[in-house]
Amino acid sequence: MSNNMFCFQCEQTAGGKGCFTAGVCGKNPETANNQDELTAALIDLAKAAGGKSPSKTATELVIQGLFTTVTNVNFDPAKVAEWTAAVKQETAKLNGATTYAGKDLWSGNPDIVSLRSTLLLGMRGMAAYAWHAYVLGKEDAAVSDWFFKGLKALSEDHSVDEWLGLLMEFGGVNLKCMGLLDEANTSAYGHPVPTKVTTNVEKGPFIVITGHDLLDLKQLLEQTEGKGINIYTHGEMLPAHGYPELKKYAHLKGNFGTAWQSQQKEFNNLPAPILFTTNCLMPPRASYSDRIFTTSVVAYPELKHIPDVEIGGVKDFAPVIEKALELGGWDTDKEFTGINGGSELMTGFGHNTVMSVAGTVIDAVKAGAIKHFFLVGGCDGAKPGRNYYTEFVKQTPQDTVVLTLACGKFRFNDLNLGEIGGLPRILDMGQCNDAYSAIQVAVALAGAFECGVNDLPLTLVLSWYEQKAVCILLTLLSLGIKDIYIGPSLPAFLSPTVLGVLVEKFNLHPITTPEQDLKAILG
Repeated sequence: MSNNMFCFQCEQTAGGKGCFTAGVCGKNPETANNQDELTAALIDLAKAAGGKSPSKTATELVIQGLFTTVTNVNFDPAKVAEWTAAVKQETAKLNGATTYAGKDLWSGNPDIVSLRSTLLLGMRGMAAYAWHAYVLGKEDAAVSDWFFKGLKALSEDHSVDEWLGLLMEFGGVNLKCMGLLDEANTSAYGHPVPTKVTTNVEKGPFIVITGHDLLDLKQLLEQTEGKGINIYTHGEMLPAHGYPELKKYAHLKGNFGTAWQSQQKEFNNLPAPILFTTNCLMPPRASYSDRIFTTSVVAYPELKHIPDVEIGGVKDFAPVIEKALELGGWDTDKEFTGINGGSELMTGFGHNTVMSVAGTVIDAVKAGAIKHFFLVGGCDGAKPGRNYYTEFVKQTPQDTVVLTLACGKFRFNDLNLGEIGGLPRILDMGQCNDAYSAIQVAVALAGAFECGVNDLPLTLVLSWYEQKAVCILLTLLSLGIKDIYIGPSLPAFLSPTVLGVLVEKFNLHPITTPEQDLKAILG
């Protein structure tokens, strides 16, 4: 077993260059190297399949295999090795050979490595979205086939222009994937509606559910109904409160805690179990490791795991429920606040809700009541510098609207910035995958004003941490959206040459200070 590794896929990577001896996320070299070998095996499978999904089994292996390598998902080298063995077995059925090696991913011309890595990391992000749709019975052959096309392309030689073409093509496919997930969620749970969510926790047994998977939440709500156990969302699960088919459960009570990077502090000695349905899992402390449960592709050595079931089946969350009853929760109601002291959050402003008041918004723009829109969204993280987003939102003028999504919003979503025309100035559009909603709104506004999206009084100010942010950025670039501000630091996998191309073509802006950036945007 090697004591060396290489990983630069997330924003917090060591020194802004890469993790070589241990992952800043907590991933050890064995896990990292096993994930590289899993990726190599997926490439061999795609080559054997000729770049198209050959079977249901192969499709599920590719989507889940890519998903399991996303940051803060799977820390268990044995589980990753099991995935690799299953992929190799499927490759053998197609008479394919195992020729690609994990180290090949990161070797070669630095600019080609950069372009290849950007495509791979984007596909890892899209795999998470595709799997959430898949478990709800939604699949698009164009999306599934592109995983195979993209993986096969990773093993081939391409010019810089050809790589850029693949990245833009992928961005378009990821838009289709996000639309597929939007359809899956809204057909299963209804369109989100504006909903106030408390940050306080009632006395008695409760369960905290984190991650992104709404189906796991739905099944947990069904299995806990009438048992005296309350359910609290955490992190990217907050938007679940806006869906009619989820919010109808009276024991879905509120949201506990903030974003993922604070879990070791917030979960410390928590008198309740925590269910991780996706990323972002951090290495747990001993004070609460006995009450963590993982499911789906999430895994950590020695943590309890809720097994998967056939698509369309029902998981058995009895161990989580038993642990909640055993721990009993707090003896008294507890009051908690967000980062800025607020105890109430708003969510549920998906594209359906925003478009229902589009006339009001358009009139407010024409009358000068709304001068500018900001989309301040993306991943949160642990590295210093992310208070930029709090200060940026605080300093936005009163005649501007802040759209937000993903867990970066916990930096400012408990602020009360007032209203414009009856609408809150902060509109939470949902999870990271709900960037689709923001795109739909932007396209609709551009149509209403008979202009291009780049001509709208709209600026995107994005925070990134992991691979889902990568696929969203590529989608935005594929749509030709320019002048995006991105931070808190630039991806280590973008070489200076590749970054230069993106800056020249799309006018990407690394963030500076809130004051300087607002002045540049608003003049």
